[in-house]
Amino acid sequence: MLRALAVDDEKPALEELLYLLRADPRVRSAEGANDATGALRRIGRALEAGPDSPDAVDVVFLDIHMAGLTGLDVARLLSGFARPPHLVFVTAHEGFAVQAFDLKAVDYVLKPVRRERLAEAVRRVCDQHLQQAQQAQQAHRPQQVQQVQQVPGPGTAGEPAGPPAPGAAWIPAQPPADGQIAVELGGVTRFVPVDDIAYAEAQGDYARLHTATGSHLVRIPLSTLEERWAARGFVRIHRRHLVALARIDELRVDAGATTVRVGAAELAVSRRHARELRDLLMRRARG
Repeated sequence: MLRALAVDDEKPALEELLYLLRADPRVRSAEGANDATGALRRIGRALEAGPDSPDAVDVVFLDIHMAGLTGLDVARLLSGFARPPHLVFVTAHEGFAVQAFDLKAVDYVLKPVRRERLAEAVRRVCDQHLQQAQQAQQAHRPQQVQQVQQVPGPGTAGEPAGPPAPGAAWIPAQPPADGQIAVELGGVTRFVPVDDIAYAEAQGDYARLHTATGSHLVRIPLSTLEERWAARGFVRIHRRHLVALARIDELRVDAGATTVRVGAAELAVSRRHARELRDLLMRRARG
């Protein structure tokens, strides 16, 4: 169960958020702070006490616009710690989502807060909290590694693999209509080839697309990308992740927990997807 801290300088909004959090059976406790300074003091005590202390805070539900330090300022300060609490931004302003997810927010909830939407944010925090706990356990156990043969991808038939070298221009030969996806940053629209994307990560109502050279945030639900890219070899491995099969380098199994390595990233595989993913990888490796 989660120990939550809600931060908002508007008293009615804070009281409503606390009421909804305390009504959720997955939340063990919820306390409030009415400014960023008070929140940082409370989080500082929690970090000093450690995750097993009664003073621990697992997740912070954080407004953005507050007097003094903003919620984004708080998130930047917390990013310097080894194991900060999970962050969920709760705001009336839609325009800060890119910055919020760049600061590793688990979710971005718009005001007025609906009970069902907040419950979904709590579920996402619970999933990530459990995933971190499993990774911590795996770090202290010897791992059984199952190597999966890398399946030839783009580049084996005369087409360059991955992104082009700096300064080079690469346009895929006769790309299909859905062979690119538009991403926007700072008013500039770029068209990223889908074949460059190694995996996509759910971030609230958005998805973050990971390539060899960086990542891009798009306002498209992961479920939509799953349907759109199924024919291009993308498979769902977890609520949070959609992966290109050809980009998976390793499959790891340890004490019933399954993960895959995609480049430098290690991603959890949910139990419901583990068997199907293993079968798909083995078939591709043989064929």
